[in-house]
Amino acid sequence: MLATPGPLPTADEQWAFEVKQDGQRAMVYLPGDGTVLLRARSGTDITAAYPELAGLGPALGRPAVLDGEIVVLDPEGRSDFERLQSRMGLTGSPAKAARMAATVPVHLVLFDVVHLGQDSLVRTPYTERRNVLEGLGVQGPYWSTPSAVTGHGAQALEMTRSAGLEGLIAKRLTSRYEPGVRSRSWIKIRNVRTADVVVGGWVPGRGRLTGLPGALLVGQPRHGHLRYVGSVGTGWSDRERTAFAHLLQEHTTDHCPFDNVPAVTGARWVRPRLVGEVRYTTRTRAGLLRQPAWYRLRPDLTPDDIM
Repeated sequence: MLATPGPLPTADEQWAFEVKQDGQRAMVYLPGDGTVLLRARSGTDITAAYPELAGLGPALGRPAVLDGEIVVLDPEGRSDFERLQSRMGLTGSPAKAARMAATVPVHLVLFDVVHLGQDSLVRTPYTERRNVLEGLGVQGPYWSTPSAVTGHGAQALEMTRSAGLEGLIAKRLTSRYEPGVRSRSWIKIRNVRTADVVVGGWVPGRGRLTGLPGALLVGQPRHGHLRYVGSVGTGWSDRERTAFAHLLQEHTTDHCPFDNVPAVTGARWVRPRLVGEVRYTTRTRAGLLRQPAWYRLRPDLTPDDIM
């Protein structure tokens, strides 16, 4: 179940508020035999990348399917996606994953229970699922169930802003769990405006950026097509530009992937495979992003994930 971007709900006494985590979403399958299976939003098995979470199976000791977010915490206890990136993608290298677990451990933040024992809870209201989840007592060295607050949304959002957190997820108290649906029953409220975008092209840099991308041309899926939404040329480090130069070469194509071809001189096209996140101020009436700045690459997402 996915959240829909939006403002704080007005009748906030009908909603619960959870801190929005900045990590990798995961469904946690616990068959009850002590084993653990982790799947990303795409359905990919990511269990091997996070060996420190293997202890959750014997810790719970019963069959369950849980929903949560895998994060790396900074010294202040805030999720740090940049540090998490060093842990992602290590499913094919168990030895390296084990070494990284010792130096950059992850933490699994659990916020929902979808199945418990022989019972499916997808049709159970949020408040009841939350009571079941908290009753499981899932607290450990690498996993926890943070509390949720009912009502007081404005105060909760201000708390996240002052603490340097990304924002809130508002969840309607009566809502059911809707697998695979981007639902209005879950609203994500961010302290900054961000958008997931697909890279469809780039423009070569000049001067000291010669040989590197000067700007990325990005779009968003719409009605089965990729719609151009802007050019992103700021917010990168030189190291990120260099890394992107190699990625872009791997996906080079002669065909523009956007349904509305941007009038950009010197544009070079790539197959729409890379997903990133940008920050921006607002949108034009035509839907273009104003003052977009690169925020991060999202290797955990595919273009289908943001449709």
